[in-house]
Amino acid sequence: MNADALTATPRLRCWVPRGVYPPQTDTRLLGRAMRREGVTSQTDVLDLGTGSGILAVEAASLGGRVTAVDISWRAIAAARLNALLNGQSLRVRHGDLATAVPGRRFDLVIANPPYVPAPGPGPPRGRARSWDAGTDGRLLIDRICDTAPAFLRPTGTLLIVHSHLCGIGATLNRLARAGLHAEVVDRTLLPFGHVLRSRLAWLREQGLPADGTTEELVVIRAERI
Repeated sequence: MNADALTATPRLRCWVPRGVYPPQTDTRLLGRAMRREGVTSQTDVLDLGTGSGILAVEAASLGGRVTAVDISWRAIAAARLNALLNGQSLRVRHGDLATAVPGRRFDLVIANPPYVPAPGPGPPRGRARSWDAGTDGRLLIDRICDTAPAFLRPTGTLLIVHSHLCGIGATLNRLARAGLHAEVVDRTLLPFGHVLRSRLAWLREQGLPADGTTEELVVIRAERI
């Protein structure tokens, strides 16, 4: 499946302020997987790291009861405005992943976390916080995998999208250790963008699988065993 096949997505109005991750190929890939889950008015949905909120808005347009979470106040503002622009209702919460909704469990959790490997020991800052995720790209992915059982209902499902650069097998294994059955349910190839091209030499020094031309994005689906 290539990126061109991802263009046929619902047309929603979307305002994205500076510093908030705009909808891109990974957004569309995750949205396609989400639509296959059969969201209804009985589905409680959690969008972790909602960014612009566009996937949360789409889930609400399908009938879902949606909670959108982000640590960025600009993202919170964007999600609220984009819900209004599209005539949908969201619960929007500011906070660090699922700590923003303590004790709650959901039928469907979607996540498009930052996953780009980045040099430097410190946490990402500024605009880069939308995509940089530590030297292995797993700064937030591992946290989501480890805590997934705490925010999923017994029949709940997690959908998470990320690049092959941060380890598809590592995510599958991490989810398995957390007691979930996980598998890749969608994937696409796309050319390296500017950020990855600028880090190619560093990526190779780290031993990460970077050929310098293409990146594979995958959606991993996980549910309780």
